[in-house]
Order: sequence, then structure tokens, then C-alpha cells
Amino acid sequence: MFHSYAAIGDSFTEGVGDELPDGVSRGWADFVALGLAKAAAPEPVRYANLAIRGRKLGPIIDEQLKAAIALGPEVISFNGGGNDMLRPRMPEEMVANRFRQAIHRIRDHGIHVLMLSGANPTDHLPLGRVFDARGARLTAALQDLAQLDGVTFVDNFSDRRLRDIRYWSADQLHLNSLGHAKVASNVLTALGVPVPDEWGVAEVAAAPAGRKSRNTATYYREYVLPWIGRRLTGRSSGDGRTAKRPTLEPVALDA
Repeated sequence: MFHSYAAIGDSFTEGVGDELPDGVSRGWADFVALGLAKAAAPEPVRYANLAIRGRKLGPIIDEQLKAAIALGPEVISFNGGGNDMLRPRMPEEMVANRFRQAIHRIRDHGIHVLMLSGANPTDHLPLGRVFDARGARLTAALQDLAQLDGVTFVDNFSDRRLRDIRYWSADQLHLNSLGHAKVASNVLTALGVPVPDEWGVAEVAAAPAGRKSRNTATYYREYVLPWIGRRLTGRSSGDGRTAKRPTLEPVALDA
């Protein structure tokens, strides 16, 4: 059981797609922190989330990793590379090597590593086959890290149930609240921590699959073209943003 947890990454870990009424993103990492807190009660669990949407792997490592290690948590969750994968060219070997170095760096500080692959959105995206192949190669290249002491690997990319459209938000790139809860359930299960029944994960998984999505003209206008525009102008959805929870704070059990 871990009593302090820090998360780093991009929009997947920040929780984009699972927005609360006040506009703050929640997401799977928040769910995991809550699951840990429920299991540890009455002992407190402290949680930090330094993830920022739009970040490629390099900035995640350069901007977030040192700060997360400095917090001294018992466990750090690490995910990245999704935004690299969506670029026209992806230096796959360099991305894999940097990911590998980050895992070893966390372990060298005596911190348990929760290593995640992101959920796979490629069934619903334009050029999905290209991105699917890249993600599969990156996941395979890092599989050996799962065998290291002090590493727990949660392979969401290979979880075919998570590819169902029911788990994805309107942009079809980010998980919705159901998807984030499903990822959190994968993580807690890997850690041997009970998944709270009130999340309804088992019920949703048992329901019939959703219909395959159709990429309409409206979808391209509202989501694809703005994304292309940011790429062409060198902008990111994370520009000007800071971490939503930069320090270890107690998790409220009524969250």
C-alpha cells in the first residue's frame, strides 16, 4: 500500500475528457489516488499531479520528472509519448530510450514506478493505423522494463475493451469519465487495491459494445482542423498551463 503518489505526463494523466462542473479535469490518476485513500483509511494518502496536456515526452521528463522526484513520494506514475506518436515523424528509438532512462531514474531514487501505456484511440482517428503501429512498437520496445523490481506496468494500449467508443470523449482522442475510471480500475487491479464498486466499471464493461464512430464534417471542423492549426503554428493546448496539483496534498475521501 502506497501513502504518497505523484503523477506526471500529458493530457491522459491530467485527466482531459473527464471535466468536473468547475471545469477542472479529474481523470484516472485522481481516481487512483482516491482508490488508494479508500484502501488505506484511516491513514491519509497524499497525492500530486504535475501532468500538463499537450506535452511531448521530452518536456515531461525535463519539466516534471525532477519536480516529482523532489516531492519524495512512495510511487510515481509515468506515461508519455502519446503526443510524439501523433506528429508526422516520430523518432521511435529516441523516444523509447528517453522513456527507459526516466524509469531507471525514478527507480534509482528508491521510488516505485507505475509505468503506463496510454489507452489506444486509433480505431476512431484519421490515420489511425499509422498511430496504432507506432504505439504497438513503442509498447513492445519497453516491455522488458515491466520485469524490473520496483516497476508495475499497466498496458492500457493493448486493452482492446478500452478501444470501445463508449470510453472516449467527443474529440475521440481523449478518454471520457468512463474511460478514465476504466484505466484507474486497471491500475488499482495491478497494484492489488480494490476497485470501488460505486465506479460501476464492471457494469459498463459487461454492457454491449458501442457503435463504431463516424468522422463527420462537423468532427473535422471542431476537432481535427484546430489540432492541425496548432501544429502548423507551433502552439500547444498546454501553453500557459501549470500543474493542477503541484504538491502532495491529502486526498479527500468524499471526492
